[in-house]
Amino acid sequence: MKTQDIFIAHPTTTEQVNALISFMHALKIKFEVAKDEDYNPDFVKKILESREQAKSGKVTRIQKENLKEFLGI
Repeated sequence: MKTQDIFIAHPTTTEQVNALISFMHALKIKFEVAKDEDYNPDFVKKILESREQAKSGKVTRIQKENLKEFLGI
């Protein structure tokens, strides 16, 4: 059986990291460890800025009937 569920854990200590790795190995669950530096810092900054803009309402709303004109198609 294959599932589409994804679990994201945020261990704060080396012991927690080691426990999670051991647990995954014991259950024969495929996993990967991603480091924070996997993302380009400039990209992360832009995403965070965009989220703040959206929260403050600085967005452009396009009506469905005007979408083709907006996209230039």
